[in-house]
Amino acid sequence: MILEHPSILITDDDASLRETLRGVFEPQGFRTFQACDGQEALDLLMTGEEIHLLLADMHMPRLTGLETIRLVKRFRAGLPCILMSARADESMVQEALSAQAFTVLTKPITVRGVLDNVGQALEKTYNWSARSTG
Repeated sequence: MILEHPSILITDDDASLRETLRGVFEPQGFRTFQACDGQEALDLLMTGEEIHLLLADMHMPRLTGLETIRLVKRFRAGLPCILMSARADESMVQEALSAQAFTVLTKPITVRGVLDNVGQALEKTYNWSARSTG
């Protein structure tokens, strides 16, 4: 699969963080979608929208990021998912990895850290290279 403009679903109940991440990804050639919680993310993924990566916060109303990833993997097993949390401990990281999350990013996240991890997930999943966007 050739990805010219990979799409990322940014899922966080913090609207300002969603907008900040949109502002990080779109200038790099990514398309972005936003969801305010896990249920909204699932609803969007179920519409068949072309989404190449899920970026989800752990602590959200209705469904946590971890619950969201577990549910997503039931119908989109190959979708790379990255969990974000301000309170990531070893137990949470192990749970996320056993739920097939690509990685867990500890908040506050850095621009370089999120771009590097998203790039690695897309490269591993789709053989995508950051040099191919823009």
